[in-house]
Amino acid sequence: MFAIPGKQAVTLTPKAAAQVAKLMQSAGHAGLRIGVKKGGCAGMEYTMEYVTQSDPNDEIVEQDGARVLIAPMAQMFLFGTQIDYETSLLESGFKFRNPNVTESCGCGESIKFG
Repeated sequence: MFAIPGKQAVTLTPKAAAQVAKLMQSAGHAGLRIGVKKGGCAGMEYTMEYVTQSDPNDEIVEQDGARVLIAPMAQMFLFGTQIDYETSLLESGFKFRNPNVTESCGCGESIKFG
């Protein structure tokens, strides 16, 4: 919907692509659907869910064996986002580097778009 020819809506770092591919294989999922919903202290928050089939309106990004589906209502908010997978002593998880975010809360889970 919001695609630019020759440019993926989101990109994955090698670590993120490997983690998505690993989780897809272990549970037999068709991909990871990402989106946004109202909530959190900054106004919106990311959503992530593994799905067994894609929606015809999903934007599909395939990279290094990983498949990410972007929910239709989230496409304009996520365009240009880089998804990474980080591991630290205390936590590990997906991190979004989104150029469309104008503000985020201290926990990093809630975001605001300009």
